[in-house]
Amino acid sequence: MIQLDYRDAKPIYQQIKHGLRHLVMTHAIEPDEKLPSVRELAALLAINPNTIQRAYRELEDEGYLYTCQGKGTFAAHTPVAGKRQQELMRQFDDVVAELLFLSVSSQDLSSRIALLSEGGNSL
Repeated sequence: MIQLDYRDAKPIYQQIKHGLRHLVMTHAIEPDEKLPSVRELAALLAINPNTIQRAYRELEDEGYLYTCQGKGTFAAHTPVAGKRQQELMRQFDDVVAELLFLSVSSQDLSSRIALLSEGGNSL
């Protein structure tokens, strides 16, 4: 499910966020599918439940998960545009600006975006 690298400089909760976000985006976790409880996932990964709670809370803030009181945490259908989208757009702008500086044409960038939107992963 989620692979943790204790040698990675990235905090554990961020690794969990990244792993769960990837599972939701690739539909390995289907929309409305119930996720393990905080305690279950903490026991499975042998880490503190507070770490899992933080990852779940931030993914919920980003719109990837939702919680039903007394029922659990579930994968969202479509993430709500918000904080995560703004963060990614800033990163996108920085990357595009650098690629343009490195003489990658806007036509090549447009082709790449079109390929990705059609479900392709690389050129």
